[in-house]
Amino acid sequence: MANSDCLRNCLAACLHRPWLVGIDPAAFAQQVQTRQTAIREAISMGITPALRSHIAHPLAPWETRPPATLLIAEPDPLNFLASLCAAILSECLEGWAIALGNPAWGVQEWYQLHHHLSPLVILTPTAPYPVLLLDPVQAPALPTSAGEGRTKNEEQKGRAAEPPDLLIPTGGSSGQLRFTHHTGDTLLAAVRGFRQFFQPELASGPVNCCCVLPLYHVSGLMQALRSAVSGGQLALHSFKALEAGDFPAIAPDRFFLSLVPTQLQRLLDSPAGVDWLRRVHTILLGGAPAWDDLLIQARQQGLRLAPTYGMTETASQIATQRPAEFLAGEPGCGRVLPHALVDIVDAAGTPLPAGEVGRIQIRAASLARGYWGAPDFGGQFATDDLGWLDGAGRLHIAGRSSDKIITGGENVFPAEVEAAIRATGLVQDVAVVGVGDRHWGEVVTALYVPANSQVSPTRLEAALQDKLSRFKQPKRWIAADGIPRSAQGKLNRRQLAEWVQTAQPPVGDGGCQKDLPFPETARNA
Repeated sequence: MANSDCLRNCLAACLHRPWLVGIDPAAFAQQVQTRQTAIREAISMGITPALRSHIAHPLAPWETRPPATLLIAEPDPLNFLASLCAAILSECLEGWAIALGNPAWGVQEWYQLHHHLSPLVILTPTAPYPVLLLDPVQAPALPTSAGEGRTKNEEQKGRAAEPPDLLIPTGGSSGQLRFTHHTGDTLLAAVRGFRQFFQPELASGPVNCCCVLPLYHVSGLMQALRSAVSGGQLALHSFKALEAGDFPAIAPDRFFLSLVPTQLQRLLDSPAGVDWLRRVHTILLGGAPAWDDLLIQARQQGLRLAPTYGMTETASQIATQRPAEFLAGEPGCGRVLPHALVDIVDAAGTPLPAGEVGRIQIRAASLARGYWGAPDFGGQFATDDLGWLDGAGRLHIAGRSSDKIITGGENVFPAEVEAAIRATGLVQDVAVVGVGDRHWGEVVTALYVPANSQVSPTRLEAALQDKLSRFKQPKRWIAADGIPRSAQGKLNRRQLAEWVQTAQPPVGDGGCQKDLPFPETARNA
């Protein structure tokens, strides 16, 4: 059975079993069926007129658009999942691609979306059907009964229509929206690797997931697929509810929970949150670098943490540390999963020996074909991340090559500086960027949220004196009431640096700027 067929069959089976915690299977199946009907009717009818009035920017010319794409942009996780199942199970979408979208995107992101995809159908929470068709479409032949609309060769082979591929959005650290092109093969390879890595019984047993991350992001999507394919359960829950002490009605010792570092920190600040986390089977931690103090705190609380390394391009994690290794104090983010291979290479692409820092290069069965509208990856992906493999095969992350700050001819990696600043205990959050300077090339600049009103740049500078080399210590400090991060806790350093460059008046070496609030556009980035 092809992996794509397996994915479709697994999702179809989920409609007839208690897959979703607290949700009646029959009611969910009805939601899926309603959306399937809406998709078929939208394609067959070619709804007009075009809904240009609903878009705050011009659409790409019709004749330049790529192959037909359906976009799911449902804000409610349950509705999102119902739409995703409906799209994958709809045979009328053969030859289409399904794009996952963030319903909270701003105008700029929607502009980039239409530049890349110009989707023909958008699933949103509208009545009577959750479908908007942006333009009339010459859709593929729409079968009205089993076999109708297929070619003669297809009928001879007796094969079902291939399910559409998935386009998963990623912005990385650049802030430029792109879509990774995944197939049933790549997504299911990631599921298999996960199950093989975590305890032998998971290779044939169910994976239960408690999902508080968005389903349009690979970290949320893969939780749904792991539980669906393995016959496990999926609990959809709001992180805000979790933070407020409203925990899902599950046995946490039977579930995986995925968090980003900022979420883990917030739960650790709550006694009720800590008590609940102690009972969770495994807490996958990824999405952004975790700071040392956070890991120490989690270890002291006895949390079964599993730090991970992965990305949208690899369908989530390709390296993970097992909870027992984390609790034993092992460094790094664990060992490479069975479905992946990692090389550390120099600038020429030559593999480096253990212990040497270089660019992380990945080959994996879960690797996406490429970015939609761009050349294929060719089975190998050179990341922007720097790291090394130790003698035991554990992967360590040093930072991102593009984040590197060159100041006075010296190389500085923001992640190292941020970790040192966090370790002082004087900040709630911090982001380090390089800002152009005519004397230094770039100056190391720290934007920070003070832990209390007594924290000042002078105190921070004093606390770092014996922690970092002089050239790594920030020359500029900017206090802010918050630092904008993505839903996965990531920073857009380029945007932050541009904002600092334009919003901050010039200051001398060692100078500081106090209580500088972010503009509203930066807050919502």
